Amino acid sequence: MSDEQHQNLAIIGHVDHGKSTLVGRLLYETGSVPEHVIEQHKEEAEEKGKGGFEFAYVMDNLAEERERGVTIDIAHQEFSTDAYDFTIVDCPGHRDFVKNMITGASQADNAVLVVAADDGVQPQTQEHVFLARTLGIGELIVGVNKMDLVDYGESEYKQVVEEVKDLLTQVRFDPDNAKFIPLSAFEGDNVAEESENTDWYDGEILLEALNNLPAPEPPTDAPLRLPIQDVYTISGIGTVPVGRVETGILNTGDNVSFQPSDVSGEVKTVEMHHEEVPKAEPGDNVGFNVRGVGKDDIRRGDVCGPADDPPSVAETFQAQIVVMQHPSVITEGYTPVFHAHTAQVACTVESIDKKIDPSSGEVAEENPDFIQNGDAAVVTVRPQKPLSIEPSSEIPELGSFAIRDMGQTIAAGKVLSVNER
Repeated sequence: MSDEQHQNLAIIGHVDHGKSTLVGRLLYETGSVPEHVIEQHKEEAEEKGKGGFEFAYVMDNLAEERERGVTIDIAHQEFSTDAYDFTIVDCPGHRDFVKNMITGASQADNAVLVVAADDGVQPQTQEHVFLARTLGIGELIVGVNKMDLVDYGESEYKQVVEEVKDLLTQVRFDPDNAKFIPLSAFEGDNVAEESENTDWYDGEILLEALNNLPAPEPPTDAPLRLPIQDVYTISGIGTVPVGRVETGILNTGDNVSFQPSDVSGEVKTVEMHHEEVPKAEPGDNVGFNVRGVGKDDIRRGDVCGPADDPPSVAETFQAQIVVMQHPSVITEGYTPVFHAHTAQVACTVESIDKKIDPSSGEVAEENPDFIQNGDAAVVTVRPQKPLSIEPSSEIPELGSFAIRDMGQTIAAGKVLSVNER
């Protein structure tokens, strides 16, 4: 890693629109794919009579290997441009992606939306844009991909741009905040250098647009919030909770409180990448040992914060949600599982307070009887067991959640206010 600033970049869009190929292309163009991997593919290509180093062949293999997890460790795909070190937070599996994106396992700063020129906006495109908007993704770069399949036609490009702009407007994402780039991840057009095939386009190419993204503000002025992913017992040290610092700073010697388990103690050691460090900041994945806290005292889904400003635990909370895919209707009493940061808790919708017009944000109906697909609403929710969650206006990193039921993400939302227990 360089001394550059870091960005988490989500690569979103419909499953067949070329996300894997684009990721492979970015890794290749920025020198992030090891040379020996490329050599290996080159030899294979020549053996199969596809000589002349067909980059596409490499891309296909990279994409396939991503899915099989071979050769390249894609757990953290990282690449660097002149301005930033990027970590890509796309998972090929759509469901995992939705869940990870919402639970903050991969809180992206900005996103690249991939839309195929020959296929346009698809249901998954809509869902991902909806999520990006709800979860506060800052800037959106829209890659109109597979331009090679439509002979680099400007009219096809413009048609997709209009479709996407309509979609952005629907979810109140300012289309002026989005950049549109015609590209072919397969052929490399407009990814790392300007393409002669799109001489009608004079905007930024993808790497320029990535370089020009605004720098994320590190949320260090908020109080410490560190959702716990796992709790280990390590011989010679004792109990070691592990998690990612979302906001604030974790220092050795701090007195911390774990909620909702309601235990506290003093931080003895903080470890990152198997080295002891004096402190950890937002984005750092750490293991730490707390004096007086045993393995059975805390669990995944707890949140660690300062003992004198402990994380909120909700008796009930009010939230704004958007319903993405529910087979029927949602009414009072509905109890799906809420995924917030590392916690998964069944919660009951106590009341549907108002329905919101997603295009204007105005109240469309007070106390509706039900909500269904495409609706945005304000609801009051009661967790079935203690849940630590924060208003997204105060600590956005702990204020968003996904609602899952029947094996799919049916809604996403953000916390407006917490009625503490």
